[in-house]
Amino acid sequence: MSGYSGVDYFNIDLLLSDEEKMVREMVRDFVEDNIIPVIEKHYREGTFPMDLIPKMGEIGLFGANLPSEYGGADMNNVAYGLVMQELERGDSGVRSFVSVQSALVMYPIYTFGSEEQRRKWLPKLAKGELIGCFGLTEPDFGSNPGGMVTKAERTEGGYILNGAKMWITNGTLADVAVVWAKLDGKVAGFLVEKGMKGFTAPEMKGKHSLRASVTSELVFDSVFIPEENRLPKAEGLKAPLMCLNQARYGIAWGVVGSAMSCYDSSLKYALSRVQFSKPIAGYQMTQEKLVHMVTEITKAQLMNLQLGRLKDSGDLRFQQVSMAKRNNCDMALNIARMARGIHGANGILDEYPVMRHANNLESVITYEGTHEMHTLIIGEDITGIAAFN
Repeated sequence: MSGYSGVDYFNIDLLLSDEEKMVREMVRDFVEDNIIPVIEKHYREGTFPMDLIPKMGEIGLFGANLPSEYGGADMNNVAYGLVMQELERGDSGVRSFVSVQSALVMYPIYTFGSEEQRRKWLPKLAKGELIGCFGLTEPDFGSNPGGMVTKAERTEGGYILNGAKMWITNGTLADVAVVWAKLDGKVAGFLVEKGMKGFTAPEMKGKHSLRASVTSELVFDSVFIPEENRLPKAEGLKAPLMCLNQARYGIAWGVVGSAMSCYDSSLKYALSRVQFSKPIAGYQMTQEKLVHMVTEITKAQLMNLQLGRLKDSGDLRFQQVSMAKRNNCDMALNIARMARGIHGANGILDEYPVMRHANNLESVITYEGTHEMHTLIIGEDITGIAAFN
């Protein structure tokens, strides 16, 4: 069992099923035993802990909320969210790997793919035998994906793909890339396989954030894509946006894990760090910070739980996911920064997780929709007026 007991000020465990709690404890122990002992080394060296991939596949973390018929674990969405929460307590980069594999590769193949594509790809992706990535963002088009310039043109037996994608998690590692491109002026989805002529995926270097994660470019130079590699049910920009909504849901849960890690470290440090003859936890200013942390975490936990219940009942709206992603990322980043302050100079050392979480969250608050874009999504929803232009 993990020596970490979590953060649950409002007894939210009473609202979870035994199965949901069992999943959380399994992943919590996995993180404690397999991620926390090695993650600082990988972060320092800028490498992803590859030996985690088959282990995560073995315990069913890839595509966990998809049907077992295709290799998933048949988890409900609250249990899936708890998986994301516990993984991100370890590191945002590890949670990102699982999010991409699950929400941005397996989900679109399951939702928009043919039965043949499902049978071919999903079981191996679920086991971690194959790695996938998701190619939507381009060098010049991030918040406006509809402006993409990557194009597919019809040719005998398939399509010719030209263009580039950027900021692609797992790109260099991936055996298959779910790539979105304009076909006859409309967005379509394609499965681009490693080794296809003209397809390269160079790794992006020089990151100060998500260092224990592989981030890549995808370059398509007249790549031939056979007809059977087109996602037949993916029509228009709505398809990739549905995928992003799945990923945002996982992020909303995941960042709470980062915040919990920072709070846990801060509380322990404040109780042990003595200044002016007593622990700094005994000073009003430190207590105010700790109270703020545990309050904001509790609010985010309750939001996530209702979000998951709505998703499981089929009543979830994408604007609600935007609110949770927006609120929880902002909350977690603020807590990480506050935790750095509580730790004083020690907060910059990798003996403590807070600086790593703070740096990672600078990426998480941006990807899958920036704070500002989610603000405008919610703003349009409550006013009926779009303010994007």
